[in-house]
Amino acid sequence: MATYLELKAQAEQLMAEAEAMRLKEIEDAIADIKSKMKAYGITARDLGLQGGSGGPGPGPGRRSARAAKVVKYRSPSGETWSGGRGRKPGWVVRALKEGRNLEEFAV
Repeated sequence: MATYLELKAQAEQLMAEAEAMRLKEIEDAIADIKSKMKAYGITARDLGLQGGSGGPGPGPGRRSARAAKVVKYRSPSGETWSGGRGRKPGWVVRALKEGRNLEEFAV
């Protein structure tokens, strides 16, 4: 009967082999995809990939997760806030504690 350490070593060896096989299969899949794209004249943009770089990105008609926010409020020192969800910025909290109205800072 094998000991715990022997089984652990076998498991680690199998995991290393599995990772090497995974990387090889990914390499083969990429090569296959590239050859088919070349044969059919398909570009990354045709697939809806951002900027044609082949990397993942939002498809057509989709917004990115970090879309620019519209500034709704501006502090006297120039700090801005979109008035969105989540915690209010420190300058807004301080102004409200001082009894000021948020509309004073509307852009």
